[in-house]
Amino acid sequence: MATNYSAFNLFREALSGHKGWKPAWRSPQLRSEYDVVIIGAGGHGLATAYYLAKNHGVRRVAILEKGWLGGGNTGRNTTAIRSNYFYPESAALYDLSVRLYEGLSRELNYNVMFSQRGMMVLTHSGPEMEMAARMVNAMQLNGTDAELIGPEDVRKRAPILNYRADARFPIHGAIWQGRAGTGRHDAVAWGYARAADQLGVDIIQNCEVTGFLIEGGVCKGVETSLGQVRAGRVGAAVAGHSSVLAGLAGYTLPIQSYALQAFVSEPMKPVIDTVAFSPANGTYFSQSDKGGLVIGGGLDRVPSYGQRGNQPTQEAVLSGLIEMAPALAKVKLLRHWAGIVDVTPDSSPIIGPSGVDGIFLNCGWGTGGFKAIPAGGYLFAHLLAEGRHHEISRPFDPVRFLTGALIDEGAASGIAH
Repeated sequence: MATNYSAFNLFREALSGHKGWKPAWRSPQLRSEYDVVIIGAGGHGLATAYYLAKNHGVRRVAILEKGWLGGGNTGRNTTAIRSNYFYPESAALYDLSVRLYEGLSRELNYNVMFSQRGMMVLTHSGPEMEMAARMVNAMQLNGTDAELIGPEDVRKRAPILNYRADARFPIHGAIWQGRAGTGRHDAVAWGYARAADQLGVDIIQNCEVTGFLIEGGVCKGVETSLGQVRAGRVGAAVAGHSSVLAGLAGYTLPIQSYALQAFVSEPMKPVIDTVAFSPANGTYFSQSDKGGLVIGGGLDRVPSYGQRGNQPTQEAVLSGLIEMAPALAKVKLLRHWAGIVDVTPDSSPIIGPSGVDGIFLNCGWGTGGFKAIPAGGYLFAHLLAEGRHHEISRPFDPVRFLTGALIDEGAASGIAH
Protein backbone atom coordinates (compact mmCIF):
# COMPACT_ATOMS: atom_id res chain seq x y z
CA MET A 1 0.00 0.00 0.00
CA ALA A 2 2.85 2.40 0.87
CA THR A 3 4.52 1.68 -2.46
CA ASN A 4 1.36 2.54 -4.39
CA TYR A 5 0.96 5.72 -2.37
CA SER A 6 4.56 6.75 -3.13
CA ALA A 7 4.08 6.02 -6.82
CA PHE A 8 0.88 8.07 -6.83
CA ASN A 9 2.65 10.98 -5.11
CA LEU A 10 5.45 10.84 -7.67
CA PHE A 11 2.91 10.91 -10.52
CA ARG A 12 0.98 13.77 -8.93
CA GLU A 13 4.12 15.85 -8.40
CA ALA A 14 5.17 15.31 -12.01
CA LEU A 15 1.84 16.69 -13.22
CA SER A 16 1.94 19.66 -10.83
CA GLY A 17 5.51 20.74 -11.65
CA HIS A 18 6.90 19.38 -8.35
CA LYS A 19 5.26 22.22 -6.41
CA GLY A 20 4.60 20.01 -3.39
CA TRP A 21 8.22 19.01 -2.85
CA LYS A 22 10.29 20.81 -0.25
CA PRO A 23 13.71 21.96 -1.58
CA ALA A 24 16.64 19.89 -0.33
CA TRP A 25 18.44 23.09 0.74
CA ARG A 26 17.53 26.73 1.20
CA SER A 27 18.24 29.65 -1.14
CA PRO A 28 19.08 32.25 1.50
CA GLN A 29 19.96 35.89 1.11
CA LEU A 30 23.66 36.71 1.29
CA ARG A 31 24.54 38.27 4.64
CA SER A 32 27.15 40.98 5.09
CA GLU A 33 29.38 39.01 7.48
CA TYR A 34 30.32 35.41 8.27
CA ASP A 35 32.93 33.63 10.32
CA VAL A 36 34.10 31.71 7.23
CA VAL A 37 33.46 32.23 3.53
CA ILE A 38 34.18 29.31 1.21
CA ILE A 39 34.54 30.04 -2.49
CA GLY A 40 33.27 27.17 -4.62
CA ALA A 41 30.21 24.94 -4.15
CA GLY A 42 31.76 21.81 -5.59
CA GLY A 43 32.34 18.68 -3.58
CA HIS A 44 35.32 20.02 -1.62
CA GLY A 45 33.66 23.32 -0.75
CA LEU A 46 30.43 21.65 0.35
CA ALA A 47 32.25 18.99 2.36
CA THR A 48 34.39 21.66 4.03
CA ALA A 49 31.32 23.61 5.12
CA TYR A 50 29.65 20.45 6.44
CA TYR A 51 32.66 19.42 8.55
CA LEU A 52 33.17 22.99 9.77
CA ALA A 53 29.65 22.97 11.16
CA LYS A 54 29.55 19.36 12.35
CA ASN A 55 33.05 18.81 13.72
CA HIS A 56 34.06 22.32 14.77
CA GLY A 57 30.77 24.07 15.56
CA VAL A 58 31.47 26.85 13.03
CA ARG A 59 28.03 27.50 11.52
CA ARG A 60 28.21 31.11 10.37
CA VAL A 61 29.52 29.88 7.04
CA ALA A 62 28.71 30.91 3.48
CA ILE A 63 29.55 28.96 0.34
CA LEU A 64 29.72 31.27 -2.69
CA GLU A 65 29.26 29.69 -6.11
CA LYS A 66 29.61 31.52 -9.41
CA GLY A 67 27.31 29.09 -11.19
CA TRP A 68 25.26 26.26 -9.76
CA LEU A 69 26.01 23.80 -7.02
CA GLY A 70 28.16 20.89 -8.23
CA GLY A 71 28.35 22.32 -11.75
CA GLY A 72 32.13 22.14 -12.09
CA ASN A 73 34.42 19.13 -11.83
CA THR A 74 32.19 17.43 -9.25
CA GLY A 75 29.59 16.85 -11.95
CA ARG A 76 32.14 16.18 -14.71
CA ASN A 77 34.29 13.28 -13.51
CA THR A 78 34.44 9.51 -13.93
CA THR A 79 33.50 8.73 -10.30
CA ALA A 80 36.43 6.44 -9.38
CA ILE A 81 37.32 6.21 -5.68
CA ARG A 82 40.55 4.57 -4.52
CA SER A 83 43.59 4.92 -2.26
CA ASN A 84 46.23 2.79 -3.99
CA TYR A 85 49.00 5.40 -3.86
CA PHE A 86 52.74 4.92 -3.37
CA TYR A 87 53.85 7.52 -0.83
CA PRO A 88 52.79 7.28 2.84
CA GLU A 89 51.53 10.88 2.78
CA SER A 90 49.23 10.19 -0.19
CA ALA A 91 48.09 6.85 1.22
CA ALA A 92 47.08 8.49 4.51
CA LEU A 93 45.10 11.20 2.72
CA TYR A 94 43.27 9.04 0.19
CA ASP A 95 42.63 6.17 2.59
CA LEU A 96 41.02 8.66 4.97
CA SER A 97 38.77 9.57 2.06
CA VAL A 98 37.87 5.95 1.33
CA ARG A 99 37.05 5.37 5.01
CA LEU A 100 34.81 8.44 5.06
CA TYR A 101 33.12 7.34 1.83
CA GLU A 102 32.42 3.95 3.38
CA GLY A 103 30.18 5.56 5.99
CA LEU A 104 29.06 8.63 4.05
CA SER A 105 25.58 7.50 3.02
CA ARG A 106 24.73 6.73 6.66
CA GLU A 107 26.30 9.92 7.97
CA LEU A 108 24.54 12.21 5.50
CA ASN A 109 21.33 10.13 5.39
CA TYR A 110 21.67 10.33 1.62
CA ASN A 111 22.63 7.48 -0.69
CA VAL A 112 25.84 8.49 -2.46
CA MET A 113 25.85 5.10 -4.23
CA PHE A 114 29.39 4.16 -3.20
CA SER A 115 29.94 0.76 -4.79
CA GLN A 116 33.13 -0.97 -3.64
CA ARG A 117 33.51 -3.04 -6.77
CA GLY A 118 37.31 -2.86 -6.69
CA MET A 119 39.88 -1.55 -9.14
CA MET A 120 42.52 -3.27 -11.26
CA VAL A 121 45.65 -1.50 -12.52
CA LEU A 122 46.77 -3.80 -15.33
CA THR A 123 50.32 -4.84 -16.15
CA HIS A 124 51.44 -5.87 -19.62
CA SER A 125 54.98 -7.26 -19.28
CA GLY A 126 57.35 -9.03 -16.92
CA PRO A 127 59.14 -5.81 -15.88
CA GLU A 128 55.76 -4.16 -15.21
CA MET A 129 54.83 -7.08 -12.95
CA GLU A 130 58.08 -6.58 -11.04
CA MET A 131 57.31 -2.88 -10.55
CA ALA A 132 53.74 -3.74 -9.60
CA ALA A 133 55.05 -6.09 -6.89
CA ARG A 134 57.11 -3.22 -5.46
CA MET A 135 54.06 -0.95 -5.60
CA VAL A 136 51.94 -3.51 -3.75
CA ASN A 137 54.62 -3.91 -1.07
CA ALA A 138 54.73 -0.14 -0.57
CA MET A 139 50.95 0.10 -0.41
CA GLN A 140 50.73 -2.69 2.16
CA LEU A 141 53.43 -1.02 4.26
CA ASN A 142 51.32 2.14 4.09
CA GLY A 143 48.35 0.21 5.46
CA THR A 144 46.45 0.28 2.18
CA ASP A 145 44.75 -2.87 0.95
CA ALA A 146 46.50 -4.00 -2.23
CA GLU A 147 47.17 -7.34 -3.85
CA LEU A 148 49.17 -8.51 -6.85
CA ILE A 149 47.09 -10.86 -8.99
CA GLY A 150 47.91 -12.93 -12.06
CA PRO A 151 46.17 -13.11 -15.44
CA GLU A 152 43.71 -15.82 -14.40
CA ASP A 153 42.45 -13.75 -11.48
CA VAL A 154 42.17 -10.75 -13.80
CA ARG A 155 40.10 -12.86 -16.21
CA LYS A 156 37.76 -13.95 -13.40
CA ARG A 157 37.11 -10.35 -12.42
CA ALA A 158 36.82 -8.95 -15.96
CA PRO A 159 36.32 -11.54 -18.71
CA ILE A 160 35.52 -8.76 -21.21
CA LEU A 161 39.21 -7.72 -21.41
CA ASN A 162 41.60 -8.67 -24.21
CA TYR A 163 43.37 -11.95 -23.40
CA ARG A 164 44.48 -12.78 -26.94
CA ALA A 165 48.05 -14.04 -27.29
CA ASP A 166 48.74 -11.51 -30.04
CA ALA A 167 47.36 -8.52 -28.10
CA ARG A 168 49.43 -5.37 -28.36
CA PHE A 169 49.34 -5.12 -24.56
CA PRO A 170 49.05 -8.71 -23.26
CA ILE A 171 47.71 -8.94 -19.71
CA HIS A 172 50.31 -10.28 -17.27
CA GLY A 173 48.43 -9.37 -14.10
CA ALA A 174 47.22 -6.39 -12.09
CA ILE A 175 47.34 -4.47 -8.85
CA TRP A 176 43.99 -5.12 -7.19
CA GLN A 177 42.38 -2.91 -4.53
CA GLY A 178 39.12 -4.42 -3.35
CA ARG A 179 37.96 -1.42 -1.31
CA ALA A 180 38.12 0.87 -4.34
CA GLY A 181 35.08 1.50 -6.50
CA THR A 182 32.77 4.20 -7.77
CA GLY A 183 30.24 6.68 -6.39
CA ARG A 184 27.53 8.90 -7.78
CA HIS A 185 29.09 12.34 -8.24
CA ASP A 186 25.87 14.36 -8.10
CA ALA A 187 24.67 12.47 -5.02
CA VAL A 188 27.89 13.31 -3.16
CA ALA A 189 27.39 17.03 -3.84
CA TRP A 190 23.68 16.94 -3.03
CA GLY A 191 24.21 14.93 0.14
CA TYR A 192 26.80 17.32 1.52
CA ALA A 193 24.73 20.34 0.44
CA ARG A 194 21.62 19.15 2.24
CA ALA A 195 23.54 18.20 5.38
CA ALA A 196 25.45 21.49 5.50
CA ASP A 197 22.24 23.47 4.95
CA GLN A 198 20.56 21.64 7.83
CA LEU A 199 23.43 22.76 10.07
CA GLY A 200 22.86 26.40 9.13
CA VAL A 201 25.37 26.91 6.32
CA ASP A 202 24.27 29.43 3.65
CA ILE A 203 24.74 28.13 0.09
CA ILE A 204 24.68 31.11 -2.28
CA GLN A 205 24.51 30.18 -5.95
CA ASN A 206 24.99 32.56 -8.90
CA CYS A 207 27.31 34.66 -6.76
CA GLU A 208 30.66 35.43 -8.38
CA VAL A 209 33.64 36.51 -6.31
CA THR A 210 35.10 39.54 -8.09
CA GLY A 211 37.77 40.61 -5.59
CA PHE A 212 39.14 40.38 -2.06
CA LEU A 213 38.99 42.87 0.81
CA ILE A 214 42.63 43.29 1.82
CA GLU A 215 43.21 45.56 4.81
CA GLY A 216 46.71 45.96 6.18
CA GLY A 217 47.85 42.92 4.25
CA VAL A 218 45.13 40.73 5.74
CA CYS A 219 42.08 39.42 3.90
CA LYS A 220 38.91 40.56 5.64
CA GLY A 221 36.36 39.30 3.13
CA VAL A 222 35.40 39.27 -0.52
CA GLU A 223 33.71 41.41 -3.14
CA THR A 224 30.96 39.57 -5.04
CA SER A 225 28.42 40.18 -7.76
CA LEU A 226 25.84 40.35 -4.95
CA GLY A 227 27.79 42.75 -2.75
CA GLN A 228 30.57 42.88 -0.19
CA VAL A 229 30.95 40.12 2.42
CA ARG A 230 33.27 40.30 5.43
CA ALA A 231 34.70 37.13 6.93
CA GLY A 232 37.19 35.99 9.56
CA ARG A 233 38.72 33.52 7.12
CA VAL A 234 38.30 32.80 3.42
CA GLY A 235 38.76 29.33 1.92
CA ALA A 236 39.22 28.82 -1.81
CA ALA A 237 38.15 25.49 -3.30
CA VAL A 238 37.65 26.23 -7.00
CA ALA A 239 39.75 23.53 -8.72
CA GLY A 240 40.68 24.60 -12.26
CA HIS A 241 40.02 28.28 -11.54
CA SER A 242 42.41 28.43 -8.56
CA SER A 243 44.92 30.52 -10.50
CA VAL A 244 42.18 32.97 -11.49
CA LEU A 245 41.34 33.62 -7.83
CA ALA A 246 45.03 33.87 -7.03
CA GLY A 247 45.33 36.68 -9.57
CA LEU A 248 42.49 38.57 -7.89
CA ALA A 249 44.10 38.29 -4.45
CA GLY A 250 47.71 38.90 -5.49
CA TYR A 251 49.33 35.54 -4.75
CA THR A 252 50.73 32.99 -7.18
CA LEU A 253 50.30 29.24 -7.48
CA PRO A 254 52.44 26.53 -9.12
CA ILE A 255 49.38 25.29 -10.98
CA GLN A 256 48.44 24.75 -14.61
CA SER A 257 44.85 24.12 -15.70
CA TYR A 258 44.04 21.47 -18.28
CA ALA A 259 40.96 19.78 -19.68
CA LEU A 260 40.36 16.20 -18.58
CA GLN A 261 37.93 14.46 -20.89
CA ALA A 262 35.43 11.73 -20.14
CA PHE A 263 32.86 9.68 -22.01
CA VAL A 264 29.67 7.75 -21.36
CA SER A 265 28.37 5.11 -23.75
CA GLU A 266 24.86 4.00 -24.51
CA PRO A 267 23.34 1.71 -21.84
CA MET A 268 23.99 -2.00 -22.22
CA LYS A 269 23.73 -5.20 -20.25
CA PRO A 270 26.40 -5.74 -17.58
CA VAL A 271 29.85 -6.42 -19.08
CA ILE A 272 32.18 -5.44 -16.22
CA ASP A 273 31.65 -5.06 -12.47
CA THR A 274 34.95 -3.44 -11.51
CA VAL A 275 37.15 -0.52 -12.59
CA ALA A 276 39.87 -1.52 -15.07
CA PHE A 277 42.81 0.74 -15.88
CA SER A 278 45.70 0.21 -18.29
CA PRO A 279 48.62 2.61 -17.68
CA ALA A 280 50.18 1.42 -20.95
CA ASN A 281 47.47 3.03 -23.09
CA GLY A 282 46.17 5.50 -20.49
CA THR A 283 42.53 4.39 -20.58
CA TYR A 284 40.27 3.19 -17.78
CA PHE A 285 36.60 2.29 -17.64
CA SER A 286 33.79 0.98 -15.48
CA GLN A 287 30.06 0.50 -15.94
CA SER A 288 27.42 2.65 -14.27
CA ASP A 289 24.27 1.38 -12.60
CA LYS A 290 22.30 2.58 -15.65
CA GLY A 291 24.43 0.41 -17.93
CA GLY A 292 26.57 3.02 -19.63
CA LEU A 293 30.32 2.60 -19.79
CA VAL A 294 32.13 5.43 -18.00
CA ILE A 295 35.44 5.96 -19.81
CA GLY A 296 38.41 8.18 -19.00
CA GLY A 297 41.99 8.77 -20.03
CA GLY A 298 44.92 11.11 -19.56
CA LEU A 299 45.07 14.88 -19.63
CA ASP A 300 44.82 16.93 -22.78
CA ARG A 301 48.16 18.70 -22.27
CA VAL A 302 47.05 21.97 -23.81
CA PRO A 303 46.31 24.53 -21.07
CA SER A 304 42.60 25.30 -21.23
CA TYR A 305 39.51 26.40 -19.35
CA GLY A 306 37.22 24.67 -21.85
CA GLN A 307 34.65 22.20 -20.53
CA ARG A 308 34.34 20.31 -23.78
CA GLY A 309 36.17 17.51 -25.52
CA ASN A 310 38.08 17.26 -28.76
CA GLN A 311 38.54 14.58 -31.39
CA PRO A 312 42.29 13.86 -30.98
CA THR A 313 41.84 13.03 -27.28
CA GLN A 314 38.67 11.14 -28.07
CA GLU A 315 40.58 9.00 -30.54
CA ALA A 316 43.42 8.35 -28.10
CA VAL A 317 41.17 7.33 -25.21
CA LEU A 318 38.74 5.23 -27.22
CA SER A 319 41.47 3.43 -29.14
CA GLY A 320 42.86 2.46 -25.75
CA LEU A 321 39.45 1.16 -24.71
CA ILE A 322 39.16 -0.95 -27.86
CA GLU A 323 42.62 -2.40 -27.23
CA MET A 324 41.59 -3.26 -23.66
CA ALA A 325 38.26 -4.78 -24.67
CA PRO A 326 37.85 -5.33 -28.45
CA ALA A 327 34.25 -6.51 -27.99
CA LEU A 328 33.29 -2.91 -27.16
CA ALA A 329 34.40 -1.49 -30.53
CA LYS A 330 30.84 -1.10 -31.87
CA VAL A 331 29.39 0.51 -28.74
CA LYS A 332 27.99 4.00 -29.36
CA LEU A 333 28.90 7.04 -27.28
CA LEU A 334 26.13 8.92 -25.54
CA ARG A 335 28.02 11.92 -24.09
CA HIS A 336 31.49 13.46 -24.19
CA TRP A 337 32.68 16.31 -22.00
CA ALA A 338 35.65 17.75 -20.08
CA GLY A 339 36.39 19.10 -16.62
CA ILE A 340 39.00 21.75 -15.79
CA VAL A 341 41.66 20.28 -13.52
CA ASP A 342 44.42 22.10 -11.65
CA VAL A 343 47.74 20.27 -11.79
CA THR A 344 50.76 20.92 -9.57
CA PRO A 345 54.39 20.02 -10.44
CA ASP A 346 54.26 16.93 -8.21
CA SER A 347 50.68 15.86 -9.07
CA SER A 348 49.66 16.23 -5.41
CA PRO A 349 47.18 18.67 -3.88
CA ILE A 350 47.74 21.93 -2.02
CA ILE A 351 46.11 22.35 1.40
CA GLY A 352 47.34 25.33 3.37
CA PRO A 353 47.75 29.11 3.57
CA SER A 354 47.90 31.10 0.36
CA GLY A 355 50.60 33.56 1.38
CA VAL A 356 47.98 36.27 1.97
CA ASP A 357 46.87 36.26 5.62
CA GLY A 358 43.28 35.11 5.94
CA ILE A 359 43.08 33.17 2.65
CA PHE A 360 43.49 29.40 2.68
CA LEU A 361 43.73 26.94 -0.20
CA ASN A 362 42.22 23.61 -1.12
CA CYS A 363 43.37 23.04 -4.70
CA GLY A 364 45.78 21.24 -7.01
CA TRP A 365 43.93 17.93 -6.90
CA GLY A 366 44.43 17.51 -10.61
CA THR A 367 42.53 14.49 -11.82
CA GLY A 368 41.98 13.06 -8.31
CA GLY A 369 39.57 15.54 -6.78
CA PHE A 370 36.39 13.48 -6.66
CA LYS A 371 37.88 10.54 -4.80
CA ALA A 372 39.29 12.96 -2.22
CA ILE A 373 36.15 15.00 -1.52
CA PRO A 374 35.46 13.72 2.03
CA ALA A 375 39.10 13.90 3.13
CA GLY A 376 39.68 17.24 1.40
CA GLY A 377 36.68 18.75 3.16
CA TYR A 378 37.54 17.16 6.51
CA LEU A 379 41.14 18.40 6.46
CA PHE A 380 40.35 21.85 5.04
CA ALA A 381 37.67 22.37 7.70
CA HIS A 382 40.27 21.57 10.38
CA LEU A 383 42.67 24.13 8.89
CA LEU A 384 40.01 26.86 8.64
CA ALA A 385 38.62 26.23 12.13
CA GLU A 386 41.87 25.69 14.03
CA GLY A 387 44.26 27.81 11.96
CA ARG A 388 46.72 24.92 11.85
CA HIS A 389 47.19 21.71 9.91
CA HIS A 390 45.81 18.29 10.68
CA GLU A 391 48.75 15.86 10.66
CA ILE A 392 47.50 14.32 7.40
CA SER A 393 47.30 17.64 5.56
CA ARG A 394 50.64 19.05 6.76
CA PRO A 395 52.77 17.42 4.00
CA PHE A 396 50.56 19.09 1.38
CA ASP A 397 51.26 22.64 2.54
CA PRO A 398 52.51 24.81 -0.37
CA VAL A 399 55.78 25.38 1.50
CA ARG A 400 56.94 22.06 0.01
CA PHE A 401 57.59 23.83 -3.29
CA LEU A 402 60.20 25.95 -1.49
CA THR A 403 61.74 23.17 0.60
CA GLY A 404 61.74 20.56 -2.16
CA ALA A 405 59.76 18.03 -0.09
CA LEU A 406 57.60 17.09 -3.07
CA ILE A 407 55.17 14.14 -3.15
CA ASP A 408 55.49 13.15 -6.78
CA GLU A 409 52.70 10.64 -7.31
CA GLY A 410 52.76 11.25 -11.06
CA ALA A 411 56.19 9.62 -11.16
CA ALA A 412 55.80 7.17 -8.26
CA SER A 413 52.40 5.69 -9.08
CA GLY A 414 52.74 6.11 -12.82
CA ILE A 415 49.22 7.46 -12.97
CA ALA A 416 47.96 11.01 -12.87
CA HIS A 417 44.51 10.18 -11.54
